[in-house]
Amino acid sequence: MRAKKVAILESRLGAQLADLVAQRGGVPFHAPALAELPDLDPGAIGALLRSLEERPAKAAVFQTGVGTKALFGATDALGRTPQLLEMLSRMVVAVRGPKPTAALRARGVRIDRSAADPFTTREVLECMKDVPVRGERVIVQRYGVVNVELGKALEARGASVIEIPTYRWSLPADTRPLAELIGALERGEMDAAVFTNAEQVRNLFAVAGQLGRSEALRAALNRTLVASIGPVASSALREAKVKVGLESSPPKLGALLSALDSALS
Repeated sequence: MRAKKVAILESRLGAQLADLVAQRGGVPFHAPALAELPDLDPGAIGALLRSLEERPAKAAVFQTGVGTKALFGATDALGRTPQLLEMLSRMVVAVRGPKPTAALRARGVRIDRSAADPFTTREVLECMKDVPVRGERVIVQRYGVVNVELGKALEARGASVIEIPTYRWSLPADTRPLAELIGALERGEMDAAVFTNAEQVRNLFAVAGQLGRSEALRAALNRTLVASIGPVASSALREAKVKVGLESSPPKLGALLSALDSALS
């Protein structure tokens, strides 16, 4: 990707991703498209634990490492972590990927079901297909947005779903880099745009909408190599009527960069 200009919308690992692009000879343009805001109410967590003491849950689904750590941080502050661990020992514990797996193992939590790669909602539901949830409560640790698909599927199986919000995604406080990226894309100055999260797509188009440039952005992206980290991000791109030029397999940054390097070379 020598001298190729690559737009990076990743926030949390954006600087590292930009460095990796630069190490491969590319010219990164970093425009963070997400902000992670705390969305955890300790009082609500305490009330949930009291509720679970009265009516235990059958299963718990952990979707992110950040959210799992935040939940345990809240119970640590409340002095209720031993109670949470005891409750989890009586539930079927399902995880969406390696990050919540590591966070739970750090707390000594037994893991009963693990979603297969690429760790989408489909794989979460598949790994739980033999868990009888009809008439039972199921706890779901929320990630940046409500997982509507997961909630509806579990409810269709007869479960009562209780979501635990830990953080939420929002537009960054400073959207100027995104506006500058939109302009650069329109001028044909980017060789590729890298999307590592579905919400990045929605936020980029939200900023374009505020500027009255949604259609111009869509046309510009469709003239650019659009790289997606996996099926969830790809689905959001297709919903926005943007052609996905390459999708990483497996859905990991290393594989994504290798595929991008090959495509640009």
